[in-house]
Amino acid sequence: MSTRELPFGTILVADDNEDTLELLARLLRKHGYRVLAASDGDKALDVLMHHQVDLALLDVFMPGQSGLAVCRAAKERPETRLTPIVLVTGADGVESRVEGIKAGADDFLSKPLHKEELLARVNSLIRLKRYTDELESAETVLCSLARSIEAKDPYTEGHCDRLSRAAVALAERLGLPEEIRVALRRAGIVHDIGKVAVSEHILLKPGPLDACERNIMESHTIVGERICAPLKSFRHVLPIIRHHHEHLDGTGYPDRLKGDDIPYAARVLTTVDIYDALTTERPYRKALCSAEAFAVLRKESALGWWDASLISSLEELVTAKESGKPRPAPKPASNSWIRYA
Repeated sequence: MSTRELPFGTILVADDNEDTLELLARLLRKHGYRVLAASDGDKALDVLMHHQVDLALLDVFMPGQSGLAVCRAAKERPETRLTPIVLVTGADGVESRVEGIKAGADDFLSKPLHKEELLARVNSLIRLKRYTDELESAETVLCSLARSIEAKDPYTEGHCDRLSRAAVALAERLGLPEEIRVALRRAGIVHDIGKVAVSEHILLKPGPLDACERNIMESHTIVGERICAPLKSFRHVLPIIRHHHEHLDGTGYPDRLKGDDIPYAARVLTTVDIYDALTTERPYRKALCSAEAFAVLRKESALGWWDASLISSLEELVTAKESGKPRPAPKPASNSWIRYA
């Protein structure tokens, strides 16, 4: 297929009325779109789960799951939450639209449909989806680069993914907002991406670094921030990347921040980062068990390095996981993250 023959996008059309379904499909195909059709809510959700869809037009009232239910389910899944969804309804009034907004709908169309309005909204949302896909592609490239850096050192294998999962789990325990949890998930992967500017001689050096080498190593947080700065979706990630090596007593780097001046989300990542380092085998020592690791963390916290409250929360999570008990209920969210995230 040549470039000119490629469809402008793939659209899911879901409606239990066969005439309406055929009319919409014919119109959209005529204007260059690939159309996937579904006659009920269950089939529509199945299409969303198993196909790359750029936009979904869902009739609100369908057999099986309603358009509202399909929209809600799609917006709850990471794989489909960014897919634009337009709810098509014959119902008038504010109430039906409020329900659609609560379900996560991106737009609404009222029956009877008008060709010009339908195409204008479809074109606009498909364009928006293209921008979103570009951002996701950029994030994927950054994460791949971060993992390639990690792969240089056999002792850090899996560190990024472990850190990402642990940081999100701790954020959930602390009751932090969704946007901060997303930032921590991303930061867990890319926090050391600035090490791309550090030579392997320094990264893999078995002994202590000299003053020049240490300065180069410590620059990786600033380089990492600079690499990720063009992505606006990473605005909450950047402070974590820059400050995850700060110490509460001001002896960390790169800015020698103290106490609450250190972004709260960065302190969360630091806590799980240090724990993971202690419980992972290194060339110069064996991995510590969780009890030994937390003993070290508490000792270093007493020296003024780490956040004692975050260490306690992480210990609760690890203890619950090791004992097989369900996680404790999240604590009320602190407002302290707002100033620093």
